[in-house]
Amino acid sequence: MAKQILIIDGDAEHAGALKIYVERQQYEVIIATDFDEAKYQLDYLIWDIILADPFLSENIAACLESAKKKNPLVQIIILAQKDKFEIAMDLFGSNVIYYLEIPVNSRVLDFALITATKNISLNKKIDQYTETISELHLAQDSLNQLFEEVPCYISVQDKNFRITAANKLFKQDFGSQIGGFCFEIYKHRTSQCNECPVAQTFQDGTSHSTEEIVTSKSGKQYNVLTRTAPILNEKGEITQVMEMSTNITQIRQLQDHLISLGLMLGSMSHGVKGMLTALDGGIYQLETGLSKKDDDRVSKASDQIKQMADKIKKMVLEILFYAKSRELQYKEMSVADLAENVVFIVKPKAEKDAIKLDISIPEKLGKIEVDPNWMEASLVNLFENAIDACAYDRDKKSHCVKFHVRKTFDNQICFTIKDNGIGMDFETKNKMFTLFFTSKGSQGTGLGLFIAHRVIKYHGGTVDVESEQGKGSQFNIYLPLQKPDNGKIVEFPGMNH
Repeated sequence: MAKQILIIDGDAEHAGALKIYVERQQYEVIIATDFDEAKYQLDYLIWDIILADPFLSENIAACLESAKKKNPLVQIIILAQKDKFEIAMDLFGSNVIYYLEIPVNSRVLDFALITATKNISLNKKIDQYTETISELHLAQDSLNQLFEEVPCYISVQDKNFRITAANKLFKQDFGSQIGGFCFEIYKHRTSQCNECPVAQTFQDGTSHSTEEIVTSKSGKQYNVLTRTAPILNEKGEITQVMEMSTNITQIRQLQDHLISLGLMLGSMSHGVKGMLTALDGGIYQLETGLSKKDDDRVSKASDQIKQMADKIKKMVLEILFYAKSRELQYKEMSVADLAENVVFIVKPKAEKDAIKLDISIPEKLGKIEVDPNWMEASLVNLFENAIDACAYDRDKKSHCVKFHVRKTFDNQICFTIKDNGIGMDFETKNKMFTLFFTSKGSQGTGLGLFIAHRVIKYHGGTVDVESEQGKGSQFNIYLPLQKPDNGKIVEFPGMNH
């Protein structure tokens, strides 16, 4: 399409001559020889090139400026008499592309028109590129927003397993450590994971998946389902790998809970059956003792019945405590009595394993509101765990477990259980209160420490653990003196009631 040119010139004959010459160059030309016509043409029509004598009227300069704002692509060429040439240049400066002296030199006019036409084409291309870039920026913004808001953990890693990018959820739970090693951030390890899906993707260029347990910056454990995808450069080379991890902790907790509950109930049913058999034996001994008036036989039978009943009660309560929500039965009792009851229960086990006990229970510790059965069981569990840690240690000649009770400056009771047993590595320490985790192999159920920690937590208490492998562990259990307002119901993961 031919370029549209407007010639503004008060000399109609000069303008007509210019029109004839320019039309020979395949341009479409309109002439305006007075201000009103020029203003109309500038206000209501769009032009590609304007050749204008700015001295036609004192308002022409303003009209040209307005036309340029309306159509930034328009190319303006100024026409001026020799005596007004410099005045025109002072008036417009570099805001126009060319200045032509009247009468116009044809070669200079040809050059000005060619330059204007090239500028128009170039500016249109720039506008197209700008629009394309804007669209790309918009697409990039959309992709960035998608990357940030996806409800899973996303990280991008280089060949050294250093994180180069991470989305919002990843940063929220694992921190904003760009440049850190993924195995340090995810698992607090000092070396690469044994079966790393990122490493496998770098090797074969395909996607790999795995299920892992990772540790957040707050210390929480998450089950995640991880999948990788290669990121290629323009040469098709793998430069980075994207790792996407979905948090499936609640699914696994419910699954493990239901499976283990079934196994636990099956196992415990055999235990209860054995206890019932012993209970029947005790009842028989009691009946025969009463019939024979044998006081010694009656006393032994009574002790056996009581012992079996207590064991059955404890086992049933543990099943109920784990299997469903339970309201804690608070009672005010002496802190010293609670501590001494714990010592009374664990003392035979310590003596059997030749573990020395260092006990410190001051008399004036006051009273505390707790569920006696479950708080006692929780402290016993932690105490017995310390004794086991010593019993399993074959590297030391003697072992000791300290059980000290004190009141803190903020009016809490602190039960300290410290041993010099085998200690724990970082991973064991992190997972010790996790459901069904045990370091005792077939001798442990993975319920004891989990339940103990839950009981303490729902009493409004906390447990601080310090441990070093080979040197021992220390548990500090802090409990408030009064029951918490919001700690009545104890629930376990995956169970809704």
